[in-house]
Amino acid sequence: MNARQRRALFTRLKEANPSPTTELHYATPFQLLIAVILSAQATDKGVNKATPALFRAAPTAAAMLALGEEGVKKYIKTIGLFNTKAGNILKTCRLLVEHHGGEVPRERTALEALPGVGRKTANVILNTAFGEPTIAVDTHIFRLANRTGLAPGRNVLEVEKALLRAVPSEFRQDAHHWLILHGRYVCTARRPHCSQCIIADLCEYPHKETGESAPAPARAARRA
Repeated sequence: MNARQRRALFTRLKEANPSPTTELHYATPFQLLIAVILSAQATDKGVNKATPALFRAAPTAAAMLALGEEGVKKYIKTIGLFNTKAGNILKTCRLLVEHHGGEVPRERTALEALPGVGRKTANVILNTAFGEPTIAVDTHIFRLANRTGLAPGRNVLEVEKALLRAVPSEFRQDAHHWLILHGRYVCTARRPHCSQCIIADLCEYPHKETGESAPAPARAARRA
């Protein structure tokens, strides 16, 4: 995909959705951090069902620590891997209280030092909570970047770096949200909805007419 196509792609996505944002529900950077940790290998819809009660009981890192691990588990038991996530959440809250005054740091190194937080989660927090032009690559974005030819890569880091080079600067702040929503609802894994796609004519996916499953590279993010 050349520069003209990439600019046209993001221009259309912006026209269709001028102010994209995460589908996770949160009120503060801390709540966003907890929601993103919970969303690993889970759906945003499932997380949003559990977090309102959790955040009412524990809206801050100190309050979450006061709940204790069993207390946290009570609120998130409907979410996959809740035992591991509860432990990571409590460890993260302890670090936030002891080293960051209970606040979520806005530096990548400090974020990635928190249990349950990797590069993708750090990018989400930096972008959505703090307005940094980062691009978090999840399975949807990995698939879409490879399938369309927008920013091919063998793993999520390669795709992230390719996207940072490929996305015009004026679109970079919202690129993550546009791409994840497009991958989640239009450029889906098994049956992409090409007839409903506003960027189909720009896309280099060779199976647009048949709607066949994505080629093998687009499935590599599950292993990354």
